[in-house]
Amino acid sequence: MSARRTIKVDTMARVEGEGAFQVRFAGKRVSQVRLKIFEPPRFFEAFLRGRDFEEVPDIVARICGICPIAYQMSAVHALEQILAVQIDPAVRELRRLIYCGEWIESHALHVYLLHAPDFLGYPDGLAMARDHAEEVQKGLELKKIGNQLVALLGGREIHPISVCVGGFYRVPSRAELEPMLEPLRRARQLAIDTVEWVSTFRAPFFEQDYEFVALAHPHEYPFNEGRLVSNRGLDIAVGDYEQHFVEQQVAHSTALHSRLRARGSYLVGPLARYNLNFDRLPRSVQELARAHRLEPPIRNPFLSIAVRALELVFACEEALRIVERYHPPAQPRVQAKPRAGVGHGCSEAPRGSLYHRYEIDDAGLIVSARIVPPTSQNQKRIEEDLRELAEMLVDESAEELTLRCEQAIRNYDPCISCSTHFLKVTVERT
Repeated sequence: MSARRTIKVDTMARVEGEGAFQVRFAGKRVSQVRLKIFEPPRFFEAFLRGRDFEEVPDIVARICGICPIAYQMSAVHALEQILAVQIDPAVRELRRLIYCGEWIESHALHVYLLHAPDFLGYPDGLAMARDHAEEVQKGLELKKIGNQLVALLGGREIHPISVCVGGFYRVPSRAELEPMLEPLRRARQLAIDTVEWVSTFRAPFFEQDYEFVALAHPHEYPFNEGRLVSNRGLDIAVGDYEQHFVEQQVAHSTALHSRLRARGSYLVGPLARYNLNFDRLPRSVQELARAHRLEPPIRNPFLSIAVRALELVFACEEALRIVERYHPPAQPRVQAKPRAGVGHGCSEAPRGSLYHRYEIDDAGLIVSARIVPPTSQNQKRIEEDLRELAEMLVDESAEELTLRCEQAIRNYDPCISCSTHFLKVTVERT
């Protein structure tokens, strides 16, 4: 091996958005790691300024075509905090239900088409489908059922339009929702099959000492509510987020890097949720996890595919629970009157905790907005994974090392398009 070499991929495949990475070696030590995100920023916080608060859910849904519900949920919770809105319990259940649909379609896409090819030695999902057609069909069926659930509640599959401050513009009748029972029962079995399938994958041994951060709710596996906690003592209200977390610009990324002020990098997403909230999963999901030796703590990011599969089972079971017990609310929404204030919201997107903060004036217009997506929170930790993995595999061929580094990035299911919503710009004049 030469004294200096560089492993790089100029355009990553099987991730949402545009990015690259570079790992430089000096002898057997890594001298530089860069997860390069070059997708143009889209300035959503700036777009929101001056808009009516009721427009926010529709605007932020456009940040991502895969997880628009997450953006809508974090937004409505922040705005309802300002406006002192108390939603109907049935509306709260519907919000969990539409989130189930998003988790199902997003996790199915990632597990089957983006991540599984890494474990089975294929360049992409199409190549894998030639030898694993039955499995790919299951993944596509799962994704379709998730999309159907989002469309039924949200008005359409992509960028739904029914979610609003105070509830929904329209909610389904029981007769409209009941036909989802059989597809969801089918989805639950497909999700169980998924756990069994991915549990056969061989994952490299790569235990890391992560600080896991996620929402924690006293009684539920988290979607929309709870406190932000970690395995190292963090336990804060969502409104205290900015006292503990900070974002910074780095030269090689159009997305901001996040870190805990006290300790540095941290990890959000399925691994964090699972490790911090395992006891809040239904007993059936816990037993399934134990049967496949997937009890927490799990600190190997290459096992995240199995954790996503377990969350698929949870989302299907939670959706079934809600649909079976559903009775429509008396009114689909609570009308909110504008008033000035600042509100904070956080929900659990498929890729992790998604924080929103809004300030509005007396007329209900947005004065300022801040959105911190999961992928930007994970960027620093991804780079640290790459450093550790590259040094562990330093004697491997360039091809093998490159493939493993790509897989390490895909462990996080990064949504680069989500992460590039903001760029700090400094203009100097002479």
